[in-house]
Amino acid sequence: MELWIATSNRGKLNEFKLLFEKELPQIKILSLADFPTYSSPPENGQSFLDNARIKARSLKAMKPNTWVMAEDSGLEVEGLGNLPGIHSARYAGPKAADSENVAKLLKMIQIRSSANRAAQFQCCMVVFNPQGEEMIFNGVLKGQIAKTTAGQHGFGYDPVFIPENETKTLAELGMGYKNKHSHRASATAKFIEKLKASL
Repeated sequence: MELWIATSNRGKLNEFKLLFEKELPQIKILSLADFPTYSSPPENGQSFLDNARIKARSLKAMKPNTWVMAEDSGLEVEGLGNLPGIHSARYAGPKAADSENVAKLLKMIQIRSSANRAAQFQCCMVVFNPQGEEMIFNGVLKGQIAKTTAGQHGFGYDPVFIPENETKTLAELGMGYKNKHSHRASATAKFIEKLKASL
């Protein structure tokens, strides 16, 4: 069985591969890197669900008879009015590096002088089965924003996100922790349970 994932983000793809290999090793994971002629649509939705659906529908149109999955995820910081939200990947600009997005986040919190550093990662996943039926799975990881970056693992905002009941950032806690507790791991676990029931 093949599962096509609408992402070109290597960090996300590696997370998904680890999660599926553990639970459903027989599934072959393919991504946009395996489909060089595919052109991603603009992610101009107003929510994580909108953007995940845009990506999933676009890939499903090109791969109609297989399983297709897309997700949109991001960081919401209470003290910044839930920004960066759906703009998380391009918070510091359209082609901003992770380090630039993190630097802008810390700067904006400083500018706002916000004592409220509560935050959460959101993941919304849209899946289409070979028959074209849509399924939606969500995951959340709550925590707070650290004052400085720490850790070498992960990607995105992991170096400044401290999960609830922890004292270290996701980048310090590592992939083992992330693959058990992250917003993406939570949404993926729900999808995997559904998949197991249908196989």
